[in-house]
Amino acid sequence: MLSGLPAAKKRETLQTLAEGKGFKIERIVSCGQATPKGKWLCSKEDEWVIVLRGRAHLLFKKSGEKLHLKAGDHVFIPAHACHRVEWTHPQQKTVWLAVHSSQNS
Repeated sequence: MLSGLPAAKKRETLQTLAEGKGFKIERIVSCGQATPKGKWLCSKEDEWVIVLRGRAHLLFKKSGEKLHLKAGDHVFIPAHACHRVEWTHPQQKTVWLAVHSSQNS
């Protein structure tokens, strides 16, 4: 999970590790990327993410809650919960493991 990481300097990289009926598991590597200003991520699927390495800040639209995540921290993001990545460490790769699940698949 932590070896052979892409550079991710120009853009965040996503790699699907496993996919099946109703789920997808991705490795995401960020290095200074954030969701563009004014844009919100609102998925139709539930998502659970854990930071394996690095640091990031997430912001939730409805509650205004801001999470400061570091290695080992995780969060469950319910379907349709609008959120954004406010910050990822610009000099250190942030490695996420994301599990997406859908009851409709």
